[in-house]
Amino acid sequence: MLELGVRFLLAYFIGSVMGSLVMGRIYGAVDIREMGSGNPGGTNALRTQGWLFALGVVVIDVGKGAIGAGVIPGLQLPGIQANPEISRDWLVLVCAAAAVIGHVWPIWHQFRGGKGAAPLIGTLIILAPALLVPVLLAWSLVLILTGYVGLSTMIAGITAPTYLALTRLPADQPLFIYCAVMAMYIVFSHRSNIQRMR
Repeated sequence: MLELGVRFLLAYFIGSVMGSLVMGRIYGAVDIREMGSGNPGGTNALRTQGWLFALGVVVIDVGKGAIGAGVIPGLQLPGIQANPEISRDWLVLVCAAAAVIGHVWPIWHQFRGGKGAAPLIGTLIILAPALLVPVLLAWSLVLILTGYVGLSTMIAGITAPTYLALTRLPADQPLFIYCAVMAMYIVFSHRSNIQRMR
């Protein structure tokens, strides 16, 4: 359990580094949590600071999801032995989830984070890159039809486990469980958007 706990915390700490606040420091004490919708994600960054700032935010936030899923599980940790009782597949998924959780509730930024979509995309780049095709198609279609980024993101999140359930079960059950839990988490993190849309 020590290995699992340490890797979870490392992924969580990396997930807690907010791309918008890193870019804000680069741009000179800009905190987009005090602007626009108050969300530190890419959409609010684009609306308040422009495309270059927003691109930096997205790269950082997607990147930390990719690091959580692709680097932390295999990282050599001094004094921490690999536990043979822990499934490597589940270890990867736990670290991936930790990066997303860190983005939503970042310890470095008073637990005021984003909605989790960008780091989730970063984890899927590592875990199942082919899954990005239906997810991004669903996101684009809903955005075109409704104009709501939040709704598009929630539908895209739900698309991932739905697609897996229809095409890749039971072989990819761990990935399905991960995507289903993350879809619920994304919907939960968008609860303020749901209230506004209602």
